[in-house]
Amino acid sequence: MMLRFFVVLAAVFAFAPLAQAQTPTAFRSDRIVVETRGRGPDVILIPGLASTPEIWKRTADRLDDRHTVHLVSIRGFGDVPVAANAQGEIAGPAATELRRYITARRLSAPAVIGHSMGGLIALRLAADAGSQVGRVMVVDASPFFPALVSPGATVGDVEPIARIAYQAILFLGDEALRSQGTMLGQSLGGAADSVFGSLGWQGGDRGTLAQGLYEVMTTDLRWRLPEITAPVTVVYGWSEDAASPRARIDQLFRSSFASLREPARFEPIAGAEHMVMIDQPTRFEAAVTRFLS
Repeated sequence: MMLRFFVVLAAVFAFAPLAQAQTPTAFRSDRIVVETRGRGPDVILIPGLASTPEIWKRTADRLDDRHTVHLVSIRGFGDVPVAANAQGEIAGPAATELRRYITARRLSAPAVIGHSMGGLIALRLAADAGSQVGRVMVVDASPFFPALVSPGATVGDVEPIARIAYQAILFLGDEALRSQGTMLGQSLGGAADSVFGSLGWQGGDRGTLAQGLYEVMTTDLRWRLPEITAPVTVVYGWSEDAASPRARIDQLFRSSFASLREPARFEPIAGAEHMVMIDQPTRFEAAVTRFLS
């Protein structure tokens, strides 16, 4: 009898660490905040520069009855306390923290959808995390945004403009953001349209916004695309009107993603500008359904 008691006791202690290991750990970050809702396969939604999860409201409402939706906030955007994003880079640390989040919450190859700067973060996460990411959708995002304005642009071309933009936001605040697309287009000799011009700013900490725009203008991830193993879908606003800059953007997006290991799936959405999920919600939701199927 006593022997049986010790056998049972030993078994309890042997399996206790296993049971503990299967429980997702709490996640806290000084770079991002993540809100979770719904139940089912995991989908991570990342907003863009100066945006909050509010831009994903309709998308999340459509997904959370059959998916677990992870809504990401970048600290310093909107009214989210800035914390560590008051200093240094924004996108790289956010991607690192999202990878840590996937590990801490024991997510199994989640789908990741990122808009604008959030698309840059999604691409960096996919390149860093390998098979930890199941699939990626970037929404009106490019691995090098200036190439959508002027295909031959380099980081060296853009960096002086980006420094001016950085200083303008520090001194002028959100209002300066609305003028940067025009300045970029004029400086590079291309049409900047709403890729930079109508981003629907929700504001935030000036320093974080300034750093974020600097990174959007100067980050070139094209060399990292071959490291991405997850399937990539690229969604972007498009126009049938030949007079619109959006009429010419299709080939620019396709060229930007040419170095992926596996060809991307491209989803141009007619009638949408930069805020695709808001401009054409029904068409965008159909694209998301195809992406997740």
